[in-house]
Amino acid sequence: MPCAAPFHLDRQDASGARAGRLRLRRQEVLTPMFMPVGTQGAIRTVPPILLKDLKTQVLLANTYHLSQRPGEQIVKKAGGLHRFMAVENPLLNDSGGFQVFSLEKKEVTEEGVNFRYEVDGQATFLSPERSMQIQQDLGADVAMVFDECLPFGADRAYAERSVERTFRWERRSLEAHTRTDQSLFGIVQGGFWADLRQRSAEQIQSLGFDGYAIGGLSVGEGHFNMCQVLDWTLPHMSKGHARYLMGVGRPLDLVEGVARGVDMFDCVLPTRHARSGALYTMAGRIRLTDARYRKDMYPIDTSCDCYTCKNFSRAYLNHLFRVGEVLSATLSTLHNIRFFMRFMEQMRASILEGTFEAFRARVHELYPEDTSPKPVASYGRKKEELGD
Repeated sequence: MPCAAPFHLDRQDASGARAGRLRLRRQEVLTPMFMPVGTQGAIRTVPPILLKDLKTQVLLANTYHLSQRPGEQIVKKAGGLHRFMAVENPLLNDSGGFQVFSLEKKEVTEEGVNFRYEVDGQATFLSPERSMQIQQDLGADVAMVFDECLPFGADRAYAERSVERTFRWERRSLEAHTRTDQSLFGIVQGGFWADLRQRSAEQIQSLGFDGYAIGGLSVGEGHFNMCQVLDWTLPHMSKGHARYLMGVGRPLDLVEGVARGVDMFDCVLPTRHARSGALYTMAGRIRLTDARYRKDMYPIDTSCDCYTCKNFSRAYLNHLFRVGEVLSATLSTLHNIRFFMRFMEQMRASILEGTFEAFRARVHELYPEDTSPKPVASYGRKKEELGD
């Protein structure tokens, strides 16, 4: 059975935006919050000792990848994922469902999913029971149920069958989860149909989890469709539990998710973009590899308190990228993570102070919607798109 993860609501804005507190095993965390992703058990290029200065709260790790390399038994032997990674932050494991269903070649049955690991072709089987076993061995503070993630463009008949299968798989996940010091979150699916989202929300909440996630988004649907699905789903989700929107991380998506009542987010976007020189600031996004920054002696963001902004110029970062120095990735990643932490801190403050709508309008001004065409399907992603 899952353990209690009480959610306390401090204030709710008229729009539905919520500022709250979630009590996890290790500490209480403030919401709304963004969780950086460490797919392979590390925030890529960032030494764990620096995470505290970035004021990160919860970090994400991946069941699918860690079960393959190094294997959950090695992590368990090391004393669990916290000791293995040498981090004090609360940790959340995703179930591996998204990674599995992003693969081109797989066989979905009532029992689970058969597939081959994309690195070495090893035949693998993942089921609700197996996912729970791995996550309990890894020992994160929050585990996620095993569900089926639908791609954008899936047909209605398959979506209906998938909702029912996800309900059965999540019930099996709950039955297989016996670690009482680890919270377990359910996941709402339902594709891109309002009635299926409502059905899934009601089914999953009837099982009684510690918190609830909204899955099946960030699969190529675009901002408008994402907001529409949230409008269909969130009115049917418990106000007394934390609500987690999985895999979403653009500033505009974050503020619109919060406006609809979402409390938790994760995404690889800040760290992946940092390694290519795309940096987020309170004045918009910049690309430090551009020639215009070769002689720019200002920090990335004059309002930022991160180590990078306090010590280095845009010109220095531009130089590091141009010569292929790996330090460029570390310094840029430190800044982007801190930006997203500050972004959520300021969003929370605006809810508490009653100025959320002004904050929301400012985000729309600085980070407008990307109107470029979106792909219809999400399956068959490139290997490098599956991790951080």
